Amino acid sequence: MLIDPETDLDLIRHLDAPPAKVWRCWTEPKLLEQWFAPKPVVTRDVVIELVPGGSFKTVMDVPGQGEMPGHGCILEVVPQRRLVWTDLMQGGWRPNAESFGFTAFILLEPEGDGTLYRAVALHRSRGQRDEHEKMGFHDGWGTATAQLGALALTL
Repeated sequence: MLIDPETDLDLIRHLDAPPAKVWRCWTEPKLLEQWFAPKPVVTRDVVIELVPGGSFKTVMDVPGQGEMPGHGCILEVVPQRRLVWTDLMQGGWRPNAESFGFTAFILLEPEGDGTLYRAVALHRSRGQRDEHEKMGFHDGWGTATAQLGALALTL
């Protein structure tokens, strides 16, 4: 995947768990709720419909900020390899007026006994990319990825 440094953010990690377990953590709502946001943020009410056009919904309870609901649309599903979704649309391909405006690629590759994990966030503009980075993309998504890796090892 080509990364445009003007508009994209990229996070690459090695996870000790194999792709099948990492995939489960991404695609089973009760597992996703356990790692999706850095603690003490609580993720709940997850809906993930693993078909193009399916809904990807979460509610995050952020201390001091309240609820942050998210409703995105699944674009591509390649089991245990690739999950692509966007918050530009809701499930059913409906435009999403309340979006941050990015598309996420979750890419999993076998690497030894574990997984080469790559999360890429594509943005409309450099300004939006910079805003996402200032919000803590690398620290937040990095922390969540560490939580994902730890959970996957317990499966």
